[in-house]
Amino acid sequence: MNAEVVHMAFGGACTSLLAPGLVSLGRRIHPALNPDRFALPAAAILPLFVLGHAAVMILMASCEPPPLLDVSLHGCLLAMAIGFWLPVLGERHRLSDPGRTVYLFLAAPTLDLPGVWVIIHRHAAGGLAMIVAMLPIGLSAVVVTWRWISREDRCPSS
Repeated sequence: MNAEVVHMAFGGACTSLLAPGLVSLGRRIHPALNPDRFALPAAAILPLFVLGHAAVMILMASCEPPPLLDVSLHGCLLAMAIGFWLPVLGERHRLSDPGRTVYLFLAAPTLDLPGVWVIIHRHAAGGLAMIVAMLPIGLSAVVVTWRWISREDRCPSS
């Protein structure tokens, strides 16, 4: 398997799997590990994360950064991704059910744009690997929507 494919898939998995896992685990393990105290409102974090994610992923795909820079970029991506997931999984600035649905359905395709850029400019397999690794965001949007619809169906408002 091509190293670039693994690298790009890992970048996507950091955003779609590792970050939400750390958000969920952090608050359960110890209050000091709860990243929610650093949460930004969704209206601020979504555009910041989309731009930051694009910058990091395109930079990593454009050149082979030295190991220290590569680790730093992945750490930055993970920190931003944790912030991205806080309006969905956190408590402090948690969105309503409809808000989380819109947030995730807006984020899923926009976060795939760096993968499209990689496909167009450099390496199709690496870009596709990143896009596939980001599919859990779209799946999360479907799950959040389904749960919201189910709750509304059980408890209709008057």
